Amino acid sequence: MNILIVYAHPEPRSLNGALKDLALRHLTARGQEVRVSDLYAMDWKAIADGEDFLAPDSGERLFYERASKAAFANGSQSADIATEQDKLLWADAVILQFPLWWFSMPAILKGWVDRVFALGFAYGVGEHGGERWGDRYGEGTLTGRRAMLSVTIGGRAPHYSDRGVNGALDDLLFPIHHGVLFYPGMDVLPPFVAYQADHLKDEQWPSVEDAFKARLDGLFTDEVIPFRRQNSGHYDGQQVLKPGLGDGASGTRIHLVQRGDPEQRPVPAPSRPGR
Repeated sequence: MNILIVYAHPEPRSLNGALKDLALRHLTARGQEVRVSDLYAMDWKAIADGEDFLAPDSGERLFYERASKAAFANGSQSADIATEQDKLLWADAVILQFPLWWFSMPAILKGWVDRVFALGFAYGVGEHGGERWGDRYGEGTLTGRRAMLSVTIGGRAPHYSDRGVNGALDDLLFPIHHGVLFYPGMDVLPPFVAYQADHLKDEQWPSVEDAFKARLDGLFTDEVIPFRRQNSGHYDGQQVLKPGLGDGASGTRIHLVQRGDPEQRPVPAPSRPGR
């Protein structure tokens, strides 16, 4: 299997660096093919702007999403964007390795998403009609791939519980899990999380190492987060969850399939970008 690790930390000797190196060694030893996009080492351009498109500037107002669609379709994206898209198409699984900074991913990783997930590649795919709103949320270009976040957090685990002061971690990661990874079709695994990252002692590392190896071993077998697919029949023509579904849940949890829910419609063959 092919695995892409997208790594976002400026210090190679950090806990994130150690986890990235561990994943590379362990997965390679298991016979997997692994590629790493080390965004800081690549000097990744995080800003989405007109320089992302090789066609001459017409002087017209820039609509980034429209320009990205045209550039993707006619092969005039900048080379760094096209290379990362090719890595995503090559991969059977994607691991995003990053520290939780201000309740989200570092800017350089967000910039990777902004630029690589172009219109026509990761979104704006598929036909719209009736209750169908394109190929997204469980369908799309990246259908059939798995994704997992490996996140380091400075705070303590109780701070990120349902009643914790920072809010439940599942809710904080929902925009990434659901809106970045599930949106273009990937099946999303529960995250691997290392808390109190700045206070990890040498003697604690073996337990973190063992736990991470176990998650890596289950990359293609562990149960994924049971998000409802957009075109599964669970949402109405306005893309609102139908009455009777999500009862007893609240917030983002209503978008998880529950016991007793109607069976979801099968996923059609995924749309593939014209590259």
